[in-house]
Amino acid sequence: MVPTVAARTVLWRVAMHTTLAVLSDLAAAAQPLAANSIGQVISNITDWIMGIIALVATMFLVIGGLRYMAAGGDPAQVEQAKGNFKSALIGYALAVLSPVVLQVLQGILGG
Repeated sequence: MVPTVAARTVLWRVAMHTTLAVLSDLAAAAQPLAANSIGQVISNITDWIMGIIALVATMFLVIGGLRYMAAGGDPAQVEQAKGNFKSALIGYALAVLSPVVLQVLQGILGG
């Protein structure tokens, strides 16, 4: 069973609505930048980038799940969904490992 264009449109709308709801919650929780040093500014930017990476990974996970549910046994759609799951896994790994990589680089460079 191949999903119709209308069914896919509904799935995309649900995914985008969920993403926008999360983004609006993140924007509402934002606080003004109150940094005392350049190190604090860099730390704040790093935290924001990790959050954005995690958000994008979550989007890939949601889209992959929706594609998998809408695949209807179509092998091409299932492979696309698996690709989305792999992308989400890579994104989560980047978000989790980025502080470790930064600490290693800081140790190597003597910061």
